[in-house]
Amino acid sequence: MDTAALAFTAVFCALLALGLLTRTVLASRQIRHVARHRHSVPAPFDATIPLEAHRKAADYTIAKTRFGLLTTAFEAAVLVGWTLLGGLDLLNQALLALLGPGLWQQLALIGAFALIGGLIGLPLSWYATFRLEARFGFNKMGLGLWIADGLKGLLVGVLVGGPVVALVLWLMGAAGPTWWLWAWGVWMAFNLLALVLYPTLIAPLFNKFEPLTDAAVKDRVNALMARCGFSAQGLYVMDGSKRSAHANAYFTGFGAAKRVVFFDTLLQQLNADEIDAVLAHELGHYQRRHIHKRIALLFALSLLGFAALGWAASQAWFYNGLGVEPSMQAPNDALALILFLLVVPLFSYFLSPLMAQLSRRHEFEADAFAMEKTRGSDLASALLKLYKDNASTLTPDPVYARFYYSHPPASERLARLSAA
Repeated sequence: MDTAALAFTAVFCALLALGLLTRTVLASRQIRHVARHRHSVPAPFDATIPLEAHRKAADYTIAKTRFGLLTTAFEAAVLVGWTLLGGLDLLNQALLALLGPGLWQQLALIGAFALIGGLIGLPLSWYATFRLEARFGFNKMGLGLWIADGLKGLLVGVLVGGPVVALVLWLMGAAGPTWWLWAWGVWMAFNLLALVLYPTLIAPLFNKFEPLTDAAVKDRVNALMARCGFSAQGLYVMDGSKRSAHANAYFTGFGAAKRVVFFDTLLQQLNADEIDAVLAHELGHYQRRHIHKRIALLFALSLLGFAALGWAASQAWFYNGLGVEPSMQAPNDALALILFLLVVPLFSYFLSPLMAQLSRRHEFEADAFAMEKTRGSDLASALLKLYKDNASTLTPDPVYARFYYSHPPASERLARLSAA
């Protein structure tokens, strides 16, 4: 192994160790902070949140954070197994011997890598659903539905993702030095197309979406959207309760294909005024152009990513430094793609606080918009119910929240609503 490869191995190991250390320190802070405040409801909430609910939220948060630590350690071990311990190189050599060089071998490599990775992660997924979520009363899925969801996801990945991956691999081999620019264009076109097709073709494979039939709620929602200058293709209720007791509402689709989707659990938990306030918050994301800004950010970051991949794919140290011997007689495009996807999270993890801060700012802006169109007290009461029913802790560690939270902590959010 040459000097450049050794240096890259050192950088890889350092980033992996630093990420593990950071995650462990932050998770430990979160666990200690939540446990320390478990026995009393914070003063701003003591009139509305029962102590039993507060303790449940604390226990749920601690359990999820501990499980997250286990998952992090497990994923780090798998990453090292694929790279420095030679797992990916072994898989590549086996498929080269079986299929010979060419596009089919590269597709087989990506498919086998994805399948093996999915199988390795199944025990953790099963535990999260049938032990962790079930322990706190959130899981409503049976084993059959869980297996069916996995098989459907696999089918969608093959039928939808397969052609896109094949086209990217073909471009890597046929489009010359600027292949990465063409591949970026394909990737972004696929993402925009997915925004349009997902609500009508993919989401119904997993959930049942029925038109909103409650006339009173429907009239209020239509009136609110008219006040906000917003139009949607339809109002739908999703049978989220067959999988989870968690509640939510969201917009999906893009352009003329936009839909408003309510979890059935949300409609059961909130009154009409609170539903209006939650919907106004979601409308605020559109009216403040948060969706467009996030798409533009995705465009920019993915362009940088493809440019970096285009450079790294031509460097021998990139492969050797990650425990893979590139082939001299066969294309290494699939190898480069997999290795890049394995390594990028080590770098992007440290951008988490910036992305979280941007997201929290958008949430505050959406709250402000909701208060312009509905009453802030209704939004506050809706959020309190959702915090309670979703067992969201009211006392997160401030450093942990700044690093990870995409939504402002309850105390900050409700304080702004009260002040306004």
